Amino acid sequence: MKKITLLLLFSLISLHINGQEIALMKYQGGGDCYANPTALPNLIIFCNQNINTAIKNKVETVTPGSGAIFQYPFVHMTGHGNVYFSNEEAENLRTYLLAGGFLHIDDNYGMNNFIRAELKKVFPNKEFQELPASHPIFSSAFNFPEGLPKIHEHDGLAPKAFGLFDNERLILLFTFESDLGDGWEDPAVHNDPADVRLKALQMGANIIKYVFEN
Repeated sequence: MKKITLLLLFSLISLHINGQEIALMKYQGGGDCYANPTALPNLIIFCNQNINTAIKNKVETVTPGSGAIFQYPFVHMTGHGNVYFSNEEAENLRTYLLAGGFLHIDDNYGMNNFIRAELKKVFPNKEFQELPASHPIFSSAFNFPEGLPKIHEHDGLAPKAFGLFDNERLILLFTFESDLGDGWEDPAVHNDPADVRLKALQMGANIIKYVFEN
């Protein structure tokens, strides 16, 4: 098991240096992990055209307990409802994140209570920290001086970005009351104004750039 884990860690380190790929997380619990099917492909196109990335325009799915997750330096997770991690999945996800991986969780509306509880299995002793507007993730490519943009109404609360850190490295980002993924979708899906979609895509590009360069 130790040998396998080390091989997976070396695989992740190699991909950080040589590859630009992102994946979508498929999880247990009944939440719709496949929400926003056009979101990541559109974000990839935007990033490749605007921030000089070369991300493969094919989004694979990974599970939190799989070895395949170690092939991707960036994993995106979304949905509306319940999330469940087994103990084995929580351990594997913890290993992935501490080894250099990154997880972006975008609340599509309704994930908040569920994901917070499940992340306690992954990091029992870590607490979310709200990222201030001065955090470099809000200016890595495009400037958001007020922090996370508001894309969809939801409960009418202010958008917030929460992070989990390993020492000083941001290893997990949870975007709440913003719904970036809806803004990344094809225009006809939600009929968002062009300026709103642009803000969502620019913030998504900020996240990608920050993760790939840190």
